[in-house]
Amino acid sequence: MQHFTPLIQIIAVSMAAHIALAGSRVTTALYALSLHASEFTIGTLIALFALFPMVFAVPMGRLIDRIGVKKPMLCGCISICAGCAIPSLVGGLPVLYLAVILIGTGFMAIHIGSQQAVGAMSTMEMRSANFSWLALGFSISGFCGPVIAGFIIDHARFAIGYAVCGGFALVASGLMACSSLNRVKPLQHDNKNMSGGTLDLLRDPEMRRIYFIGILLASAWDLFTFVTPIHGSRLGFSASTIGLILGAFSAATFTVRLAMPRIARRYTEWQVLTAALILAVISYALFPFMRHPFSLMAVAAMLGLALGSSQPNVLALLHHAAPPGRGGEAIGIRATIGNASQVILPIAFGAAGAALGLFTVFWGIGAMIGAGIPLAWRKASIKQGD
Repeated sequence: MQHFTPLIQIIAVSMAAHIALAGSRVTTALYALSLHASEFTIGTLIALFALFPMVFAVPMGRLIDRIGVKKPMLCGCISICAGCAIPSLVGGLPVLYLAVILIGTGFMAIHIGSQQAVGAMSTMEMRSANFSWLALGFSISGFCGPVIAGFIIDHARFAIGYAVCGGFALVASGLMACSSLNRVKPLQHDNKNMSGGTLDLLRDPEMRRIYFIGILLASAWDLFTFVTPIHGSRLGFSASTIGLILGAFSAATFTVRLAMPRIARRYTEWQVLTAALILAVISYALFPFMRHPFSLMAVAAMLGLALGSSQPNVLALLHHAAPPGRGGEAIGIRATIGNASQVILPIAFGAAGAALGLFTVFWGIGAMIGAGIPLAWRKASIKQGD
């Protein structure tokens, strides 16, 4: 139990902070709409949640490698508190720009710190399972945040919604301050491993393979949440029906993460990722042919099973392959690439959809994901043979 307690602490802190982030995203979009902001303004505000994490994720990872996780994560919790407090006290659109920067940047520190802490505290045999428990917590908080925010907005003012999100961040701050996570130290390293620059990690063939497969699967997730509402609207579905399709995806990610500790005992990380890529390609190939809500829910659930299993295994592989003492930096690189894709890919596929239609978009996404199958298949076969 002594080894499990830090894991419970890190999951609790991460969930509380993630509820604040997810809730504030919804609150920000709806509040900006209520102020008659343009779509471009709303898009800019949402993009600012990811902009600074994209720029500072690698330096944050390096900092965590040097000093440990507790101080950066505590500062991240305080930053989220401040970001939620500003719009709860001061009304108007201008304050939202500063608020979302503080919230997004603060959560970046928590996200990278939590992943590094789980990797550092876990044995190689338990790493995939422990990352699955962390991912399961994020699935729960990712669902709870928007639901709580939406309920509060419907029954109170936007300022109250921000205040409640700030309350969850305050809970995370208290949990972090009282935690024993200062005992989770960075892995021992030598000067050679620490002296290299970030590009040295990208020059490592194994790291490049992991980043490539990881970004394909992460992009499949981001593009699903981008394309599904458009596809559902063109089919004439109501907002609640589209929400049920997205809900089927979320339920599947929760289910597979709940089962991941058992799956991790039977299959290697590369075997799981190979299966995830194949399932994702099949799902995107089927999507444009689906016209009924229930058939779309079934395909969305299949995609959720694939993508929900990917993150824990990608993180486990990163910690296996990263040089000692540079796990946080490796996670930071992944976060930088992921945040950049959240900005670039929706724009690219959105333009393609406008010019060529959604049928081409779905198959284009499937082809992009399929490019990783041969590489993952070879790694899975090698691992299985060893």
